[in-house]
Amino acid sequence: MLEVSRTTVREALQRLQVTGYVTTRRGRGGGTFVRTGRGPDADGMIARTLMPAWADLTDLLDFRRLVEELIARTAAERRDDRDVALIRAAVSDYESAADRYASSLADHALHHAIAKATHNARLVDLSAQARRDVSLGFDAEPYTPRVRHRALHQHPLLAEAVIAGQQEAAAQIAAEHFSLTEEMLRDLHARIELDRKEG
Repeated sequence: MLEVSRTTVREALQRLQVTGYVTTRRGRGGGTFVRTGRGPDADGMIARTLMPAWADLTDLLDFRRLVEELIARTAAERRDDRDVALIRAAVSDYESAADRYASSLADHALHHAIAKATHNARLVDLSAQARRDVSLGFDAEPYTPRVRHRALHQHPLLAEAVIAGQQEAAAQIAAEHFSLTEEMLRDLHARIELDRKEG
């Protein structure tokens, strides 16, 4: 369903377990389960309910969208020739990426280059932290062919708005672009809720 390798799924499940979103039971009838109760479990960790976890994620996605709008607007105001070269190179690398890994690296490079074009180290750090938080500690955004298709269209628009100094256009494109992750996570959440109700 997520179009990722078993190794990636295992690592993601381990991170979800450490952060308290899921619990894993071994043996017959075992598996990984979303925590729905409150209070300490056998490991002494505090279980979280699914809905507050989703509410926290919704706040994080909103925060991230607002931060990335600010970053795009500021980058459009402050970019210099070196920034422009890095942004263009990252867009080109994304367009020519042959696989998921290369796409992920180029996507990260583009957004990092735009953040660096703000010439504000705190904004660069804030962007990187928001990215890690949204992706549960991974530095890569969720990836699907649909996301790549939209990014192939949006990356050049975002890059050119920043390069041309079009501050409001850059902010608007950034907000639309970062809604991709939110849409994917909302869809995944809806499927999890449906499975829970049917199960």
